[in-house]
Amino acid sequence: MIGRYQVPSILEFTKLFAAIVRMKHYAIVVSMCSQMELLGVSHDVYSVSILINCFCQLGRIDFGLSVLGKMLKLGVEPSAVTFSTLINGLCNQSKISEAVCMFDEMTEKVLKGLSKTGNTDRAVRFLRLMEGRGYEPNIVAYSTVIDCLCKNGLLKEALDLFSEVKVKGIRPNIFTYNCLIHGMCNLGQQEEATRLLNEMVDNNILLNIVTYTLLIDTLCKEGTISKAVEIVDTMRKQGIEPDVVAYNTLVHAHCKEGMVSEAEDIVDAMIKRGIEPDVVTYSALINGHCLQNEMQKARSVFNLMIEKGCEPDIVTYSTMINGYCNGKRLDKAMELFHEISRKRPIPHTVTYNTLMQSMFQLGKVSTACHIEEALKLFQAMRNSGLELDIVPYNILIDGLCKAGHIEFAKELFHQLSDNGFKLDVYTYCIMINGLCKEGLPDEAYRLFGSMGDNDCLPNSCCYNENDSGVPLQQL
Repeated sequence: MIGRYQVPSILEFTKLFAAIVRMKHYAIVVSMCSQMELLGVSHDVYSVSILINCFCQLGRIDFGLSVLGKMLKLGVEPSAVTFSTLINGLCNQSKISEAVCMFDEMTEKVLKGLSKTGNTDRAVRFLRLMEGRGYEPNIVAYSTVIDCLCKNGLLKEALDLFSEVKVKGIRPNIFTYNCLIHGMCNLGQQEEATRLLNEMVDNNILLNIVTYTLLIDTLCKEGTISKAVEIVDTMRKQGIEPDVVAYNTLVHAHCKEGMVSEAEDIVDAMIKRGIEPDVVTYSALINGHCLQNEMQKARSVFNLMIEKGCEPDIVTYSTMINGYCNGKRLDKAMELFHEISRKRPIPHTVTYNTLMQSMFQLGKVSTACHIEEALKLFQAMRNSGLELDIVPYNILIDGLCKAGHIEFAKELFHQLSDNGFKLDVYTYCIMINGLCKEGLPDEAYRLFGSMGDNDCLPNSCCYNENDSGVPLQQL
């Protein structure tokens, strides 16, 4: 009969299955599921949960577990109902230990789901609900919530929960410590991270590659790069080979300190060990050369990564553009910028800001043609879909004022409020300074007086002597 009509959707099949289950005809649902699959209709989480329930009701929990395995292989995420159905089936067959394991797996998935979506409060509440109902969460559940708290910058709350875990006699594992150490490093608490690492060693918890990489990162941020290099040797002695992330941390640290030659030696060493540099590695080397104003070497690394089949990302391009701008090679910077436009990675606001600032600093907007070029760049940024703040407007207004294009600057300044931007003290100072420079002290005075009306209080920059030589407090 089905063959004569359009094949029903999974939603329609699920409604039918649910109705048949209410009549307790479980075997019919199992049979119909097979027919549905032959028709090419794929299961969803609801239909799978119904099928598992039918197997459990028929006393074939083993088939129910097989369906769960198939579900996971197909990438269908089990719901709480799916797990509850299996747990109930296991309990009915007196398989209590298996039911407990299934319950643990269910709670872990719920907590991980809440954590991934940033629902920190709900994850904590769910954990407390479990405790309140007499179920003691395991270390995986606690670690999942601790990780969620750390990722949301709630380190104090994470440490409080960590202390609570230890008081309860639950032994933290490597994942628990790694979450906390990572959270501490992100907040610049390197000393606390080191203390926690020592605690791990004291508790005979073997460090893994994640922990070592975090330690390397911590030491590099503290400026003790030599100790970070020693850690790599320690890793190898313990049979743990550093991965590209660990090497990249070292390369970045050396480049940041101006030790580009040493960074290149590290890259050579990692290649010899069969670890290929990635876009992060090459970008770090490029940045190192740019910081040393070695743009030819930076370009060589840029070309090399392309030859090796490693596609530059927006960070790589932005680094090169910034390097060219700092080296007063705006032509080269714009050349790369147009290359980005062709390849379609979206430039950062920082990239646009750098280019605009360089245009003004290098005097590229002295003519009407160059003004149009700067405004085109600004308009491209506005049309790119990037969320803009006040900074690019400040750069453009400042540049126009300094280039003597006060009317352009005034027009843009007055557009800011209309576009929903809150003017900051720096924006006012730029405009007031520009008006003074153009011999318009009355306008400057009126603008200065309007700052308070816009909840913007003058600071020291407003009272410093401006380019016209007139202190603003004398206006």
